Amino acid sequence: MRTVRDADGHTYLLVKESTESSLVRDPETGAETHLPNDELESAGGTDPLEAAARAVPEPTRRVLTVARTERALGLLCELRERGALPVRTVLAEYDLCESDVHGLFTEFRAAGLVAEAEVYGERGYELTDAGEAGVDALRD
Repeated sequence: MRTVRDADGHTYLLVKESTESSLVRDPETGAETHLPNDELESAGGTDPLEAAARAVPEPTRRVLTVARTERALGLLCELRERGALPVRTVLAEYDLCESDVHGLFTEFRAAGLVAEAEVYGERGYELTDAGEAGVDALRD
């Protein structure tokens, strides 16, 4: 499968190509349509599987790509359920060592899923709007 782009820059997955037109699928909606070949160009550099993943809302994709283990996903779920947590609480209540906690929160912050927060006068973390949306979509 290849990716193509129309004149407006929208990326499609090429399903079938004929001499005059091509059947393309919008990766975000799944809608298929025929477009004239002369209106399409190769979307080189755009992986078709990455384009297909756009059917999943962006915040959910972030959670799925960053939370690679059930423990990581569980920590995001706990932040959603309990709200902002101090680092000391995370270390005391969950079977995570300090380097694991630091590593997870570093990855979550880099992905825009959590932000630093002051909780009960201590350093802690809370979900961002994107983090909440991503976790909520998975929990529904």
